[in-house]
Amino acid sequence: MVRLPWYVAHKGRDNPIMASSNGSPEWKEEVVQVDGSALVVVRGGTGRPLLVLHEELGWPGWLKWNSALARSRTLIIPQHPGYSRTERAEWISNIRDMAGFYARYLVEQHLAPIDAIGFSLGGWIAAEMAACNPAQFRKLVLVAPMGVRPKEGAILDFFQLMALKHLFVTVHDADATEEYDQLYGGEGPEQFERLEEARAQSARLAWAPFMHNPSLPHLLGVARSLPTLLLWGREDKVVPLSAAADYQRVMSSASLRVFDNCGHRPEVETPSEFVREVESFFS
Repeated sequence: MVRLPWYVAHKGRDNPIMASSNGSPEWKEEVVQVDGSALVVVRGGTGRPLLVLHEELGWPGWLKWNSALARSRTLIIPQHPGYSRTERAEWISNIRDMAGFYARYLVEQHLAPIDAIGFSLGGWIAAEMAACNPAQFRKLVLVAPMGVRPKEGAILDFFQLMALKHLFVTVHDADATEEYDQLYGGEGPEQFERLEEARAQSARLAWAPFMHNPSLPHLLGVARSLPTLLLWGREDKVVPLSAAADYQRVMSSASLRVFDNCGHRPEVETPSEFVREVESFFS
């Protein structure tokens, strides 16, 4: 199967269902209309639906942890408006708007209450959704979420870094991360283009205050009884581990699992442990 360059494949959005673009039979893409926006959604697997909200560099692709969870769960991975293959919605100007957009998506697709995983900025989106209406979720996993300003340390100002350096610091040890070279389609001009477009959209949504919402800790208290699992790498250079305590302070039911020798991406840095923790929590 010939893999089309991203900017060529991007032209096919009008097609309601597009074939998997990486040749994998495990997933497909569909386009869902939400308030006039054509939301591109990756869907794969079988079983109870599991919403996956990707991070600030876009959708990194279908990886081993996806395949593992897809054996027992239907993964639903929307590509946020303005990221990857979904066009920007001009009215979405911050992360809370994005959370409202996905709340509408869940209602219109009859998916709530749903289990969900949010990664980094995607975790922030999920937290905003929980703060507005925790009943949207059955259980929630937040992987090193942004959104809350840590009392110790700071969220990395990754705009001071070039895109590839930004990607590099998201893991503790790139050489020891088996799928590092496969992230975002693999190293090359298309990967660089994807990363820069995603960073531009992240800057548009969350430049100031930088990657957090001062009101979120005050609002998350309504989700204090929502079953929540926080997953964090001890060597996370993007969102410091200290932020976990701030989440636990307002989400009193949240438990924390910390992975040693791991940075901001436990799903690819320690995929077996990651999958084991997620499956155990959602069971």
